Amino acid sequence: MTKLSVNINKVATLRNSRGGDQPNVLKAAIDVQDYGAEGVTVHPRPDERHIRYQDVIDIKPIIKTEFNIEGYPSTEFIDLVKKVKPNQVTLVPDPPEALTSNSGWDTIKHRSFLQDVIAEFSEVGIRTSIFIDTDLDNINNAAKTNADRVELYTEPYAAMYAKDREAAIAPFVAAAEMAKKAGLKINAGHDLS
Repeated sequence: MTKLSVNINKVATLRNSRGGDQPNVLKAAIDVQDYGAEGVTVHPRPDERHIRYQDVIDIKPIIKTEFNIEGYPSTEFIDLVKKVKPNQVTLVPDPPEALTSNSGWDTIKHRSFLQDVIAEFSEVGIRTSIFIDTDLDNINNAAKTNADRVELYTEPYAAMYAKDREAAIAPFVAAAEMAKKAGLKINAGHDLS
């Protein structure tokens, strides 16, 4: 069954652009849950241009559903996630200066790095997911990193959907089937409306 986790970063972007505390990020996290979403997602970046590290710490106690923290596994990010202990951490390959996530991990090239990071989170009981494209080799290799899940990067789907729904979904169906065969659970997201 499909479950919805809502990323509240844009609420924080608005708040930060206005100064002060409106709209309130904590209220947004509460509202997302009260309106029926099964999870809350945040993506703190080193420059804190939207969700701030302190927001992540403040949000954790009010989460009644699943809490997912996504981001690039820098030392600071790893420390934050281990301190907060969300239900899930999603590892995203974007460097700190990236405006937004625009690709998935190359799990072949970065397998050793991902294995080390995933082992750190697994030791403290945090489920791991890897942000990934629909490349079948990368998905098959994701299982070798010991990740629990993959998150399929859906921007290509969103971009192609209006032109050809069937062609847009086809690589995601194949990717999901490969992930399932490899023993991975599946998340999907980015640029969906």
